[in-house]
Amino acid sequence: MSVAIVSLRGYQEQQAALAYRRRAHQQLDFFLDQLEADMTPFPEEQSTLLQLSEAMRQARGALTGGLLQAYVAKTFAAYLVQAQAACPGCGRGLSARPSRPRTVETLVGPLTLERPYFYCEDCRQGFYPLDQALGLSDHRKQYDIQQAASALAVEMPYREAAAWLSQWTDAAISDEVLHGMVQQVGTPLGLLDVCPTPAQVRQQIATVAAGKKWKPIMVVAIDGAMVPTRPEKAKGKRAGRKMVRAHRAHWKGEYREAKGFRVFLLDEERIVHLISWHQIQTEEELGQALQQLKEADLIPEEQVRLCVVADGALWIGKRVAQLFPSARQILDFYHCSGYLHAVAQSQYGHDGAHAQEWLEATMARLFGGEETGVLWGLQRMKPTSTEAQAAIDKALGYLSPRLEQIAYGRHRKGGYPLGSGAIESAHRFICHVRLKRSGAWWYQENSNLLLALRCAKYNGTWEQVFQRYIQTTQNRQISTNS
Repeated sequence: MSVAIVSLRGYQEQQAALAYRRRAHQQLDFFLDQLEADMTPFPEEQSTLLQLSEAMRQARGALTGGLLQAYVAKTFAAYLVQAQAACPGCGRGLSARPSRPRTVETLVGPLTLERPYFYCEDCRQGFYPLDQALGLSDHRKQYDIQQAASALAVEMPYREAAAWLSQWTDAAISDEVLHGMVQQVGTPLGLLDVCPTPAQVRQQIATVAAGKKWKPIMVVAIDGAMVPTRPEKAKGKRAGRKMVRAHRAHWKGEYREAKGFRVFLLDEERIVHLISWHQIQTEEELGQALQQLKEADLIPEEQVRLCVVADGALWIGKRVAQLFPSARQILDFYHCSGYLHAVAQSQYGHDGAHAQEWLEATMARLFGGEETGVLWGLQRMKPTSTEAQAAIDKALGYLSPRLEQIAYGRHRKGGYPLGSGAIESAHRFICHVRLKRSGAWWYQENSNLLLALRCAKYNGTWEQVFQRYIQTTQNRQISTNS
């Protein structure tokens, strides 16, 4: 008896495979016929390779979509003829209702699924077992389109992203639908959602440390970038696509600071990026983000020589000292030199050569380990004007509490970075490239959402963010049907 069952099952599988191949060959024949018709040039013309390639690209969606549909019909044949199913809510046995077709779109073309529908009158819920088996999105545009389109939208304006997707794939999407997709993918995202795992960070540290005598240097660079924002009153007065927006003349945009940090390793002359996080946020919120890094074990102080490069804000110094007591704090060299430039210009403005000589000598003393002497020299300097007095007092007030941070000679000898170039670079490729565009003004929640997604991309965690989105939407579908 078991032999007969095995033989029958094998026969059915063989027939399903043959049916799949017949259907695939039919799709290929149809594609070739259509392609030949599209490529036939006018008698007086000769098609170029570009024209032939474009004609094939335009026609391929029908072929690949058809092949995909045939493969689904073969692989999930049991779901297409399923007669009985248990209600996921109460477990009651249900009989299939008439098949209902559903057309979905993928990157390789559309496919139409005719599958049984089951409805539980007790739970008042309906479901399609095939949809669950295939992991379909409740959107017409499936997850592959959503992922590709969202990745494009993270890099460029929505309209441009939609145009590129339509041009180079067999899918199309409107910029309005794409905007809504990005909102769903990125809501909500916190710091740890876009960070690599502690194990991944430690692996990067081990790679950089291999074959070296000293522990690698890990840098936490902290700074802010200005991004264009619009006020809340510019929002529509009602929900939906036809919302009434406040007239542009009635609201004024404002540049606000997106505070953030970049964590990276130094590997000789190379930067090994680990984590970026940028948001329009308060100092307290940024401090909480730093605390999250520590509590998540993403800054393994015992494996690295940790340093923090910042603009000298006192709150940063206090928070860093509290969270990372072993960290070496470094005042960004360009912030320091800015105060000394102001002193030189106001004190010796009439004598450019003298101003340059004093400035170079002062900077050389800083790099020579004479930071205390530099402060003493400023205290002894006789101001030539009230403007010079103000500049000297300002420089002393700024540098005196940061004496350890301006020990550039020791910092440089230890191989530590002296400037904030790495975080400035992160501002450009994370904040400015996407948010600072002509005519762009962002609501805070939208700018923070895009910043979080861009951080995920450059942190190497885009895939895990999107998989989290898929899991969330599928859990919601299951919850709705249960």
